Amino acid sequence: MARRWTGGAPLFRAAAVGLGLALIAPASACGSEPDALERKHGLSAFGDLKYPKNFKNFDYVNPNAPKGGRIRLVSSSGRRTFDHFNPYILDGDGAPRAGMLFDSLMIRSGDEPDAMYGLIAHSVAMPKDRSYAVFHMRPEARFSDGSPVTADDVVWSFEQMKTKSAPWNRVSLGQVAKAEALDGLTVRFDFEEKAVKRDLPNLVAGLPIFSRADFGDHAFDVARSRPPIGSGPYKIGDYAFGRYYTLERRKDYWAAELPVSRGQNNFDEIQILYFSDRDVDFDAFKAGSYDFIEEFTSARWAREYNFPALRKGWVKKEQIPDGRTSGTQGWWINTRRAKFKDPRVRQAIGLAYDFETANRQYFYGIYRRTDSYFENSLMQAEGPPTPGELALLEPMRDAIPPLIRAQVFGPAYRPAVNSGDGEARANLLRARALLREAGWAIKDGVLKNAKGETLEIEFLQQPSLAFRKIIRSFMLNLEILGVKTSLRMVDPAAYEYRMKLFDFDLTVGRISLPDTPGVGLRSNLHSSQAQAKGGRNLPGVSSKAIDALLEAIQRAEDRESLVTAAKALDRVFLAGHYWVPNWYKGSHAIAYWDRFGKPMDLGLEKPRYERGVLNTWWFDAERSAALEAKMGR
Repeated sequence: MARRWTGGAPLFRAAAVGLGLALIAPASACGSEPDALERKHGLSAFGDLKYPKNFKNFDYVNPNAPKGGRIRLVSSSGRRTFDHFNPYILDGDGAPRAGMLFDSLMIRSGDEPDAMYGLIAHSVAMPKDRSYAVFHMRPEARFSDGSPVTADDVVWSFEQMKTKSAPWNRVSLGQVAKAEALDGLTVRFDFEEKAVKRDLPNLVAGLPIFSRADFGDHAFDVARSRPPIGSGPYKIGDYAFGRYYTLERRKDYWAAELPVSRGQNNFDEIQILYFSDRDVDFDAFKAGSYDFIEEFTSARWAREYNFPALRKGWVKKEQIPDGRTSGTQGWWINTRRAKFKDPRVRQAIGLAYDFETANRQYFYGIYRRTDSYFENSLMQAEGPPTPGELALLEPMRDAIPPLIRAQVFGPAYRPAVNSGDGEARANLLRARALLREAGWAIKDGVLKNAKGETLEIEFLQQPSLAFRKIIRSFMLNLEILGVKTSLRMVDPAAYEYRMKLFDFDLTVGRISLPDTPGVGLRSNLHSSQAQAKGGRNLPGVSSKAIDALLEAIQRAEDRESLVTAAKALDRVFLAGHYWVPNWYKGSHAIAYWDRFGKPMDLGLEKPRYERGVLNTWWFDAERSAALEAKMGR
């Protein structure tokens, strides 16, 4: 239903394995080995690691999971087409799950908020101030063509990601000064002197590693149709652009028995299918054209998951907990446009949305209203600022526009609540008053300013019948206020193009956030990204106060300080009314044909910070054969 962004660092697919603890041989200054620093088996923002040096596997996997079989699913991120396999560039339409083709120096664990363990690298060393990091690589690491993964490949991959990848990657990597191959299997990353360095070792540890030889003279940032030579557990098999592609498990994958890989990457084939819209998606799933679906439409989940295959037990449906920060979904208001510059106008637009009625009529009461940028986390601003928040906010009081100052230093703003009976009279009266204060008055039945300009809002949306109903009710309330509204449904390619150029008034989108926010937030909220074409600062946020709070989040030296800084940022963001918040439910609604085994069936807990399907489930041959027999095949 919504365009889903992956915000936060590391954006990349990360990899993992237990790293030993040893001493690095003495050396000296920049461009060399560090002096007698410990090589550690993992990284985290604040130094905490759950898994010890010699761990066997992650707690949430079945280490004896069988390999084989196939799982089929639809494309992620709402994408409806693809024309190449490099998801890290802006050119063309990259296949999002193609990130599984590439390993990294280290990989995230799914049951810790930010910890990483070694994969291509077996250890990392860095000084206390994290001014640089040295990674020592495994000599057995191989690309899918059998060639070795070298330090030169890592340096080249970093340079391409820093200078030629999509804007949201470049803004984070801009704080990494350089990468240098100290020898064939040792890479040193140096960080900018003035950079906030807490998250930077994790950032570079999660970079996808490409084969330099594979690209040859082909520019990294130009889409190409030929599948890449990857460094990860899968390679590209069959494909037809715009229709499907298949990830084939590498039988010769060098890291299959490393602790962080054990019990994972179990499917021989992962097939990604593309359909024209979500309705066609669902019909194809019911017919058995693919195996797994996550449902994002509450009305469908409540009413339509009663089809014959499900009633017969051939298809299972579950709601599994999502312990991650839910992020923020809503209608983003394009503040680059003059008519949306005044926060009172933006607040009035938000007052016109009646969530309570929509939740009753369309969502069957399943959802809760999003009321924070860091929804479903400890980082949500609540009530008046705490002393810790005030210590951050007071020095920037003059940088906070007077129109929103009271909302920043008073109780945290919360979206207006309606009765749910379809009447939003009180909030519409508040909205009308705000519009009048901002210089908009009813003339000839519509809102106009002193220049005689009409307040018009165009909603930009990809085709979706369910979302059209929700937008229409929102538009009706805006029209009661005198706003002239329209809805433009465009095909996926046109939508992607317009989003890259920020060519919209209001559009719906979701930004997913890490549980330890840091440098990656700059892509979403920093003023330097307000005009960066193709970037992720959708509303065009440009605020000195928010810039300063982003810095405070990055500089936090412990989780308590991080939470305080995030709450202060949330407070300023909420007061700015950059978006009309939507909803969340804190769980994954999934359905699947009964062909698979999963760790939860064995009494293991789902990883809190991952859905865990593609990396931890497995094909159950006996279960699949029983299903086929029931279906008469």
